[in-house]
Formats: sequence, structure tokens, C-alpha cells
Amino acid sequence: MDTLLNLKAFLETARTGNFTAAGRAIGVAPSVVTKRVDQLEWRLKTTLLTRTTRRVELTDAGKLFLPKARTLVNELDDLMRGVSTSNSELIGSIRMKVPTTLGANYLAKILITFQEEHPGVSLNVQTLDRSVNPADEGFDIAIGALPEVYTGVVEEPLCIYPRLACASPSYLSARGTPCHPNDLAHHDCLIFGPSGAAWTFESGEKRLVVEGKSKFSSNNSHMLLAAAREGKGVAILAKVILAPALEAGHLVPILTEYPVPDLWLRAWIPKARAHVPHVRALLDFLKCELLNLNESGW
Repeated sequence: MDTLLNLKAFLETARTGNFTAAGRAIGVAPSVVTKRVDQLEWRLKTTLLTRTTRRVELTDAGKLFLPKARTLVNELDDLMRGVSTSNSELIGSIRMKVPTTLGANYLAKILITFQEEHPGVSLNVQTLDRSVNPADEGFDIAIGALPEVYTGVVEEPLCIYPRLACASPSYLSARGTPCHPNDLAHHDCLIFGPSGAAWTFESGEKRLVVEGKSKFSSNNSHMLLAAAREGKGVAILAKVILAPALEAGHLVPILTEYPVPDLWLRAWIPKARAHVPHVRALLDFLKCELLNLNESGW
């Protein structure tokens, strides 16, 4: 039990960046947190945290140990909670990564509904637009649309994630409307950083890949949406993000004869967590709700 308390003290200190905030989070004095982390480091015979007068930061060893410690604590908490509950009640904690825009616009409501149906499940949801290896970063579920392969991680498709090429009427009036993907060489392209500047279009049974010339890039889809609306260039964005701007006429589809290939929204789950009952239940719930949204056109 002391080891579990020490692990939790380490996790809270890593999360908050100082002993005082960690103590406040777990309800003990900062000196107790310090003592528990010291005991853990003594047990492991390595330094996990560097201490300064203003902040506590992870060492290289601490960065490697953090996701393993988080997974271990989650599994122990799940086990201990499960002993005192009926087999029919889902209980435990789930740490998730979701894309920023999708999380705010759609997943939040789905996750809240799931928790209302399963009040014994606690959710910790982080919004990130970059790719995440859940096994390395301590997530039970990581959701994204970029194709990735991770060792020791299970991948599950959730639903199709359609995209469009678009631009504002003011931009097209000033720069002309591209008729072929190759015309983009003469246009400003708004690049989503994590997927790179190579844009793919379908032409019959073939695929065309063009290199976008970028004056503006971001890892956040809302930033690209705002830039496109302001007439700063051509963007490729998910239909779910574009829908309001298209309906209002702020943006219009382009290159419709050369559609952008659909992506799949996917979930990545560490193998050790893939069959945990409450994690499995949330995945099934997400898949059902997202498929319903997909069929209704988002």
C-alpha cells in the first residue's frame, strides 16, 4: 500500500509540476508528497524528478517511468474498486486523448452520456491534435484520424472521417479557382502540420499527390478554418469541421471532381487495457454513437 501511495504522489507531482499542488490534489501536506516521492526513488534506485525552487520536472528516467506507473495505478485502482462492486456495474477510470475540434463539438456529449449511464466510471479527457502512442503516454484510449502503427497497441476503426478541399469566395475571386490538383502549385495552401504538405486527391482509380505551397500551417484545425475563412488560402478539412462555414457561404468546396480520400477515425488502445470491461464498454459505445452520427452526415 505504501508503494501505491508513493506512485500516486509521483504521478500528481509530475502532473502539477510542484509538491504543493500535488499535496492539495491528494489531500496531504507537501512534505508528505516529497517524502513519498523520495521513498519511491530510493526503492527504484534512480532519480525521477529534478527539484528547483520554482518547479519540479521529470528526469529522463522519470519520463520513461511515468506511463508505466500511470498504467499500473489505474489497473490497481480498477482491481480494488471491482472487488467491492457487483459484476453488473462498470467501475474504474479511463484516461483518453481526443482531437480538439472533434472533442469539443461531438465527443464531449457522447462521453457525458456514457458517464451518465455508468456513473462508476471516471473519465480524464485530454485534447490533443497530434498523434499519440497511448502505451507510451499513459492513455487507455487515444482517438485520431492519422494512420499510425504502434507496438503493443490495438487499433480499432470507429467511423469514416470525410474531408473536403475548400476556400473562401474572396480568395477564389482574387486568385482564381483551381481546376486540377496540379493548379495548387500556384496557390497558398493551409497545411495541417501533423499530416504534412503532401495532399492526395482521387482521379478515377488513380491517386494524385501534390505538394502544397504553404504560407500558413498549424496543428489545430480551427486555426486553419479561421485562416481559410479570412481568405488566406486553400484548406483540406474534415466535413464535420467545415459544415457551419459551408452552410453560411463563408467557404465553398473546390476540386470536387478530384475528391480527397476519406480517413477513418480510429481508437488506439494498449493491449493490456483493450479487454478491461469499462474500457471495452466505452469503445463499443463510441463506435455506435459515431456510426450514427456518420450515417446522419454529422
